[in-house]
Amino acid sequence: MKFLIQVVKNASVDVDNKTIGQIDRGFLIFVGVCDSDTKEIADKMIRKTVNLRIFEDENGKTNLSIGDIGGSMLVISQFTLYADCKKGNRPSFIKAGDPKHAKELYEYILSELKNSYGINTQSGSFGADMQVSLINDGPFTVMLDSAEIL
Repeated sequence: MKFLIQVVKNASVDVDNKTIGQIDRGFLIFVGVCDSDTKEIADKMIRKTVNLRIFEDENGKTNLSIGDIGGSMLVISQFTLYADCKKGNRPSFIKAGDPKHAKELYEYILSELKNSYGINTQSGSFGADMQVSLINDGPFTVMLDSAEIL
């Protein structure tokens, strides 16, 4: 599982020219799922994300988590995080999870963030053609890969 986390001043996602998710200060998270991912892996990724101390405190040090600042999250499914560009010029996506499996884990992640952590969480539409807008803060971008943090 991969989470590409961007600290944003604001972000939104549109489908068919309608805004379906919008946040102010917080995280824009792109989520990639592979077939070997489980709810247990998702739980560890969620915990790591929620506890990341990457917001500045009053001294300008990155000591605060998303909960400390009362931030929000916009979570977007993105199978292209599993692009394999080793051969040729066209990426292969065979490492990306089966859509049914990926959707189940994506929905699980959204539910956990909202219900278990109480974080204002907005989302895109799984499998839709989405237009994502954001204003990076910093910019500050972090890639979490379950293969590296578990």
